[in-house]
Amino acid sequence: MTGERYLHSRRKRCLDVVLAGGALVVAAPVLAAAAAAIRLESPGHPIYRQRRVGLRGHEFDVIKLRTMVSGAEKMGAKLAVDEGDTRITRVGALLRRFSIDELPNLLNIVRGEMSLVGPRPTLKVQVDQYTDRQRRRLEARPGLTGWAQVNGRASLPWPERIELDIWYLEHASLRLDLRILALSARMAITGHGLYRGETGGWRGPLP
Repeated sequence: MTGERYLHSRRKRCLDVVLAGGALVVAAPVLAAAAAAIRLESPGHPIYRQRRVGLRGHEFDVIKLRTMVSGAEKMGAKLAVDEGDTRITRVGALLRRFSIDELPNLLNIVRGEMSLVGPRPTLKVQVDQYTDRQRRRLEARPGLTGWAQVNGRASLPWPERIELDIWYLEHASLRLDLRILALSARMAITGHGLYRGETGGWRGPLP
């Protein structure tokens, strides 16, 4: 790593800790209320953990609020989720609509497993099918949001999402990160690209 890239990495990490830590404190009442609503509507723990692949192939458990019935990954379309999926609870649909379900990712950020901005963390079954070029996504910590997220999100075909992530890696800067965070806030309000629809998402085999 060059001196410039190292300095950028350190600054980015400091920004992650300060902003994510502060956001966790502010979001704590929202998270508590959401967790209570999840428990009231359906049985099961309100927190959902799923194994994902992060920086340099390191695996970790991404933390989210549960938006589907317990055991949903073993039912129906399994890991694939589309709009109108009957496994999504009423509370879960609301949480997804405003991306509140992803707020626990802030804890992943504070722990150093994720960053505020970067490629979204993906499943090992997907990473195992990456080309050498696509594996470049693993050169950065996965993000709460990213360049692909603000340019179409789940509605983009998977290869296009990866190319956008690679573009981000080649042009990464704190200024770009702040731009992505601002665009992400607007996207959370509009809900654009939340589901994969006809063209988006991973189309390979999933367990």
